[in-house]
Amino acid sequence: MIKKLSSNVTRQKRHLRIRKIVDGTAERPRLSIYRSNKALYVQIVDDVKQTTLTSARTQELGLHSSNIEAAKAVGKLIAEKALALGVTSVVFDRGGYLYHGRIKALADAARAAGLQF
Repeated sequence: MIKKLSSNVTRQKRHLRIRKIVDGTAERPRLSIYRSNKALYVQIVDDVKQTTLTSARTQELGLHSSNIEAAKAVGKLIAEKALALGVTSVVFDRGGYLYHGRIKALADAARAAGLQF
């Protein structure tokens, strides 16, 4: 009998494959996304210095759901925080998730608010 791997294990494998290629620098930090059932978490990371420049999550906005509207709000918030720090261009790290639904909504909202990737 073949055991089926959990979807989170396969996502983590995809994320490791992506992280071999995607790397954030001081000029273009990495926009990293984590999606849970209850919240969305986004960080802008400088991988050279190994520091998180800024972060945003749905709880900061008083949202206790992880739907598309919440993703749009978090995308706008992270873009505003990044622009306040002087970061205009980032490398997008989707975290192993499919570029669809909440991930796509977050990315589109961040682009609309001024981030380039």
